[in-house]
Amino acid sequence: MNIETHKFWDSNYYHHPPLTDEMITKAEEILDVKFPLLFIDLLKIQNGGYTQGFAFPMGEPTTWAKNHVPLSELFGIIIDQSIETAQNVLDSKYIIEEWGLPEKQVLITGDGHWWITLDYRKGEVPSVRWIDVECNEDIHVADNFESFINGLVSEDNYAE
Repeated sequence: MNIETHKFWDSNYYHHPPLTDEMITKAEEILDVKFPLLFIDLLKIQNGGYTQGFAFPMGEPTTWAKNHVPLSELFGIIIDQSIETAQNVLDSKYIIEEWGLPEKQVLITGDGHWWITLDYRKGEVPSVRWIDVECNEDIHVADNFESFINGLVSEDNYAE
């Protein structure tokens, strides 16, 4: 990983609990996926929340920008339904149905208009996609989660 893990995270605004192996197993059962190891490693440091502010350079324009997509937050795994949060991968199934997103996605960040997802449509190892349903965008971002994380740069690189 090009970014030092202790410099990845910022605020745990929603006070997510620490990630446990039981939470991982339960989430993988619910979503019927196997999470990428680097995703789990990051969530074991902090179970989701705001990042230090990153962007992934893109060769194809999106509704976000002509040359990058944001990663200002990364959703966690929250099993306890009494914890109110807007950053939970377990909300993926509901949001996919509500917004008419493609199946076999795990939403890892987004705001309702756009999403960055782990896309399991082609198999057990997910690619990373940019999906904006309102604008009919479903764009390849990275071949896998590790390539996505390794390609991140500071969002300051795109400040105008």
